[in-house]
Amino acid sequence: MRPWLDQCPLVAILRGLRPDEAIAVGEAIVGNGIPVLEVPLNSPEPLDSIRRLAAHFGDRALVGAGTVIDPADVSRIAQAGGRLIVTPHADPAVTREAKRLGLLAVPGFFTPTEAFALLAAGADGLKLFPAEAASPAVLKALLAVLPKGTPVLPVGGIGAHNMQPWRDAGAAGFGIASALFKPGDTPATVADRAKALRAAWS
Repeated sequence: MRPWLDQCPLVAILRGLRPDEAIAVGEAIVGNGIPVLEVPLNSPEPLDSIRRLAAHFGDRALVGAGTVIDPADVSRIAQAGGRLIVTPHADPAVTREAKRLGLLAVPGFFTPTEAFALLAAGADGLKLFPAEAASPAVLKALLAVLPKGTPVLPVGGIGAHNMQPWRDAGAAGFGIASALFKPGDTPATVADRAKALRAAWS
């Protein structure tokens, strides 16, 4: 996960993306320097969107799925070309299945107990979710006990306006959802937001 976060530590969460708009929206994001695309499985026909994005971008982007709650879905995501598995919850079984198939896994957690269980299952990074219910102080305390170098990405309510306190606390990056893409947004709108988010990080 680190090489992708080194390129840009933002993950585009494309909840509600439709397959027919996937390439145009993906280009608006990847073309503006955010190369990690996550299509939540509660989007319309998510595997079709993942298939289209993975085929279009190849190695230019890391394409995967979010809101993965069933280990059985992991193989279907891999068959569609997805290489990243993100969960909203702390389920080591999903993480283990992702690693068995050679995929990157960034599962969700909220407590130290969950974090250590997911790392033991092979997680490549951790998603602190929902970030709205935590704080930069909570993240700083977690990082004090997690293995050094563990990438933790807060997700939920993050935008250009509030990244800095989390960065100061040690966030390795962020998952960005509605601050980047909402259903109905045009590619031009998404491109403008991607530029603003990149600028806010830089």
